[in-house]
Amino acid sequence: MKRNITVIAMLSGVLCGELNAAEPASDSRLDEVARRGRQVMPFSLERTLHIFSKTQQGGLQQVIAKDPADDTQIKLIREHLGNIAKEFKQGDFADPARIHGDNMPGLAVLRNAEPGAIDIDYRELENGAEIEYRTTKPALIDAIHRWFDAQLSDHARHATDHHPHHQMHQGR
Repeated sequence: MKRNITVIAMLSGVLCGELNAAEPASDSRLDEVARRGRQVMPFSLERTLHIFSKTQQGGLQQVIAKDPADDTQIKLIREHLGNIAKEFKQGDFADPARIHGDNMPGLAVLRNAEPGAIDIDYRELENGAEIEYRTTKPALIDAIHRWFDAQLSDHARHATDHHPHHQMHQGR
């Protein structure tokens, strides 16, 4: 019974307390992350929007072109997210570390997750792409949520935790 209460308490914290987005980083941190991001991400930060939506089982990361007719940005988004989804499935989180640093919240837990412990699904969207992260392990859900908060904080100029026209892949 005590163990069940502990699990319920952990899930309550994950599902309720962690749903608020992190505060934006300092201007100097935002500038540094944008500089590093330009070295890792091939698309324009100014012409795209990053959306990090926490879910009960993990989260949904989307990158969309602000102009739905910007075929160049859409192609670059899809290539990048497709590649990092493959890397993440192999436990390779080098790109986020290059942008945010090795001490990025949640990153060490994600790197050390057992293979297959997190379902990582890439999908194309009409104006970009998305990666969905799903797991049943509370520690990994918490790591994904902390990782999303860190990205929201560090990409505050180019990111949000929701989208008014939240675009979901057909068939889900």
